[in-house]
Amino acid sequence: MHEKTKSADQAITLIVEAMTNQEKVDLLSGFGMWKTAAVPAYGIKPIVMTDGTYGVRYSIPQIDSDERGGMDLDAFLSVVNQRASDVAIAWGEMKPATCFPNGSAMGNSWDEGLMQRLGVLLGQECRAMGVHLLLGPGINLRRTPLAGRSYEYYSEDPLVTGKLSAAVIEGIQSQGVGTSLKHFACNNSEVERTTMDSVIEERALREIYLKGFEIAIKQSKPWTIMSSYNRLNGVQASQDPWLLNEVLRDDWGFDGVVVSDWHGIKDRPVSLMAGGDLDMPESPRRKADLLAALDNGSVPAEVANLSCQRMLDMIARCNEGASQPVPVYTAEEHHAEARAMAATSMVLVRNEDLLPIRPEIKTILVVGRDAGTPVIQGSGCATTIPTMVDQPLEQLELALGENHSLTFREEADADTLALAAKADLVLVYTSTEGAYDGEGSDRTTLALGPGQDAMIAALAAVSDKVAVVIACPDAVEMPWIEAVKAVLVTFYSGQAMGGAVADVLTGKVNPSGKLSVTFPKRLADVPGFLHYPGENGRHIYGEGIHVGYRSYDLREIEPLFPFGHGLSYTSFAYSDLSVSSSEIGLKDEIAVAFTVTNTGERTGAEVAQLYLQAPGKRLKRSPQELKGFAKPMLAPGESKRVKITLKGSDLAIWDPALGRWVLEGVEARLVVGASSRDPKLSADLTIKPSVLPHRRIAYDTQPAYVLPNAIACEHICAYLTDRCNISREDAMRMLNHCSNSFFGIFTSLERRLRVSIPEAEVAGLVAEINAAMDEAEKRL
Repeated sequence: MHEKTKSADQAITLIVEAMTNQEKVDLLSGFGMWKTAAVPAYGIKPIVMTDGTYGVRYSIPQIDSDERGGMDLDAFLSVVNQRASDVAIAWGEMKPATCFPNGSAMGNSWDEGLMQRLGVLLGQECRAMGVHLLLGPGINLRRTPLAGRSYEYYSEDPLVTGKLSAAVIEGIQSQGVGTSLKHFACNNSEVERTTMDSVIEERALREIYLKGFEIAIKQSKPWTIMSSYNRLNGVQASQDPWLLNEVLRDDWGFDGVVVSDWHGIKDRPVSLMAGGDLDMPESPRRKADLLAALDNGSVPAEVANLSCQRMLDMIARCNEGASQPVPVYTAEEHHAEARAMAATSMVLVRNEDLLPIRPEIKTILVVGRDAGTPVIQGSGCATTIPTMVDQPLEQLELALGENHSLTFREEADADTLALAAKADLVLVYTSTEGAYDGEGSDRTTLALGPGQDAMIAALAAVSDKVAVVIACPDAVEMPWIEAVKAVLVTFYSGQAMGGAVADVLTGKVNPSGKLSVTFPKRLADVPGFLHYPGENGRHIYGEGIHVGYRSYDLREIEPLFPFGHGLSYTSFAYSDLSVSSSEIGLKDEIAVAFTVTNTGERTGAEVAQLYLQAPGKRLKRSPQELKGFAKPMLAPGESKRVKITLKGSDLAIWDPALGRWVLEGVEARLVVGASSRDPKLSADLTIKPSVLPHRRIAYDTQPAYVLPNAIACEHICAYLTDRCNISREDAMRMLNHCSNSFFGIFTSLERRLRVSIPEAEVAGLVAEINAAMDEAEKRL
């Protein structure tokens, strides 16, 4: 929509050069809680921003009346600490907005088109409310199911996360509304979230925790990025030049605005120097600190000028979007779309021929208070005032009609158990305990809410026709799983959850959601269990690159339900896998194609997944890594050819020693599956190396790592031939004689040859070997 022009850039430059330091500070700071500051001398008007990763949250007093909530701790904490159940109390007067399915629900759709549509709808509601910038989507990786804000996020996998968030961003920004991709980066837990140091080695950072951001930024170009509260490897994320400048801007080419999370900056001058453009919300102290730094020159004028230019460009984008006609829609229309999204995203994880509800099922017992008062969203600053809420029991009655007898009980007392023993179907609506967890607080258990696991077990003891519906932020344990016939996991499905569940239970909608996270059998199986939640302000991500399903595969742990798992009311067959080339290099591209056929009797969609199984050599890899996915919709008997394009760079791994993405030469396998544990088709693939299989040589590199390196051996033999006046064969024999030494190669040679090798000669030889290796890699 917005395109930079040379004249516009020149105009922005002239404005910035004419601004006073005070005006620059105002422009680079918030005004109140949800606005940027006006700079009247240059006709710069404020823009409005607000939270809303799955629904627009508009505080009327804080936005319309410019209530200075950002300066009042109680007002700010009322935003952050609000519970989904009492949001209206915490906020006072808020504009209703469609509460769409939360991120952890939408992530199970694996549907980029659906996610883009979600973005369009969110953008429309922003336009209707006069919001220029929506603070989302949030895409922190779901490393642990305990994380308080995991309900906002999409997946444990960076590819799913990046692709789905890119689609949401494209949808929102197509409506002339900006986005703020957040929280950058590694804010994966709510424990001490403003001070906790996430300690993560560079490979895991690049391949796992930053990868989703990289995918989304390169594909969708969000107008802003929001820095996170936490420290990352000892540095406050909002003040980290490596993260905000070197990675975000230099490596990925991001040219938008970096905005802080609310009060996330500890040192404003340092944050600006590091690449943090906009400080939110308004803070008189931080503004004064920045003004003093500009006045005394400790922050150079050119640094502030660059951030001001970015801000003015972003404001111009917002103004251009706001000048377009306001979309016209009704709350009912968006509610209907929210219902369809929720139904598409729910995951039927178990079904022993019980669902959908068939005509012969006459007597249905519904148990659980959640059938009357549903849990539709998580708690925190993403919490939305819904325009309307479907009551599950009411919607089920409407969907079933008069041919079924429905009885409702809130709990499983003796009378309820007696009814359950006679019923044709027992539907149990359950949820996790939401009074504590959410923004600011992690969950403490993977159990359902108090008494609910016991209630399910009691019902299953008297009936073999129990189906369980679970509303949850993330994975839950199911100790009763073998005793029930069906389980539908809705996650937090938004205001239309009740109707969507009815659609799936009755078969009006064929379930097609698949888990975007692994469900463990027990909390101790979670990859980061041993290191969670950290201690003394440091949280070590000790599992490295082996996050989620990667770790379950590596440790050979059987999950409760694997990543990518989800059932349908129809069946699918996979066939005819073809790969356009049997080998791939770093700069190559191949096409992977296969056929999916609906072999059942209902129309349905199937999430087909493409995994790479590549052994590591010098750099270890996970047993398999998701590299692509598609979701064809198929009528009964219909077949579709699915094509997934793979670039060599998609298969690359980060080499910390070289500081770049590389491919090691290995024999790998491409696997097409219905889940990470349900392979259907496979093909061999040769990965061509972009890097030598040996690491660079140092003074103390052991012989075992030198002898396989032909380049190193050649240069060391040449040195020994000249230094010791021996033949090349004798030199190589001497090298091999050192093979069992655990000392460095040069120390070992000195002992074997009974000579001293000068340090300067060693340094020169090492440099010579490594330079030769560099040249050899250029020829790969």
